[in-house]
Amino acid sequence: MHRLATALLCACAALPVLSHAQEAQRPEVATAATALQSKLVDWRRDIHQHPELGNRETRTAALVAEHLRSLGLEPKTGIAHTGVTAVLKGGRPGPKIALRADMDALPVTEQTGLPFASTVTTTYRGEPTGVMHACGHDAHVAILMGVAEALVGMREQLAGEVLFVFQPAEEGPPDDEDGGASMMLAEGIFRDFKPDAIFGLHVFSTLQAGQLGVRGGPLMAASDRFNIKVTGRQTHGSRPWGGIDPIVAAADLIGSAQTIVSRRTNISELPAVVSFGAIKGGIRYNIIPDSVELVGTIRTFDEDVRSDIFADLKNVAEHVAAAHGATVEAQVPDATGNPVTVNDPALTARLLPSLQAVAGAENVVETPLNMGAEDFAYYAKEVPAMFFFVGATAAGKDPATAPSNHSPQFDLDESALDLGLRAMLQATLDYLDTPAG
Repeated sequence: MHRLATALLCACAALPVLSHAQEAQRPEVATAATALQSKLVDWRRDIHQHPELGNRETRTAALVAEHLRSLGLEPKTGIAHTGVTAVLKGGRPGPKIALRADMDALPVTEQTGLPFASTVTTTYRGEPTGVMHACGHDAHVAILMGVAEALVGMREQLAGEVLFVFQPAEEGPPDDEDGGASMMLAEGIFRDFKPDAIFGLHVFSTLQAGQLGVRGGPLMAASDRFNIKVTGRQTHGSRPWGGIDPIVAAADLIGSAQTIVSRRTNISELPAVVSFGAIKGGIRYNIIPDSVELVGTIRTFDEDVRSDIFADLKNVAEHVAAAHGATVEAQVPDATGNPVTVNDPALTARLLPSLQAVAGAENVVETPLNMGAEDFAYYAKEVPAMFFFVGATAAGKDPATAPSNHSPQFDLDESALDLGLRAMLQATLDYLDTPAG
């Protein structure tokens, strides 16, 4: 914690002394959190039991819009397919900020055994699967619904304006569709309301419940997908010489691709990852198929490294396939990926006391660079941003071995709802009330 405080406080040395409100939890935050606690749990469990994939969050969006209307706000719907926004104008002049929550679930079959576990099923990339809030976006929606209700209750005393952003498809839109943060921006959510800053949060299994994690500067990696199709010539499994085996070629390609990070990338400066997520080819034990499809992800923190890995993976794919007599179609990347998520250092330093006020200074930790990705990064390229993590692993469980985000056993400790609301609400009020230098 000492390193985090030192680094962030240096970043804001030129800022004015922060108000006393940032040194302790605001009483209005504590009052609102206590009043909303049961609502947060109910909302989260309802959304968890009815998960929806990206660009298909119709029920969730309707729930959000109905809640915002009940608060007297005028939500805009149908943004980037199912996105919802609303603006709250405070009773006093002040800055403009945006608060974002993502709404989509994952194609994961739930294995938590919770009484409100998802039983929803669907077809994803041609295969049957369950649908689950395995990344905690159900919690994010519930928290922001609560923050909206709390801030509306303080409207007359509130300085400035707040844009609530309920975003679809953070995990990525379906194939052949646009979506997510980039589409929200393309459709103009910052056109009429350009915030001075934006905040977001994410529940995270690698932190204990009761902890918050943050760091200034780069936080989460750029993320890019790739699709490689290796084509051989189909033949009987008993006479492989009668064809060209794309499975063997694909296996060799995967092995060779591991040297891109381990031998060609300087990971002593910044980390990088190349991972294969799916291998599909063949249908029967004694038939060597015509083709094999490989899909995966590339994670980086540097644009030069990013472009070098693209070129290296294409080179490996083409030459390894050729060595086997096969051909290859290498789409690297196969779509526009997420950029690096960067927290504005001065903004993060300015609001560090806000996070400490609600969690206790000893419970606010500096997170390492995270190879996960977030399309919140697109907002952070437009305006100063702070994105922070809320611990999700219950006391008595080791965060290092607890089921991670995206696991079918991911199980959120619901105290994270209360802490997430307190942290977001405190940061919002402190920012609006404290002029920047």
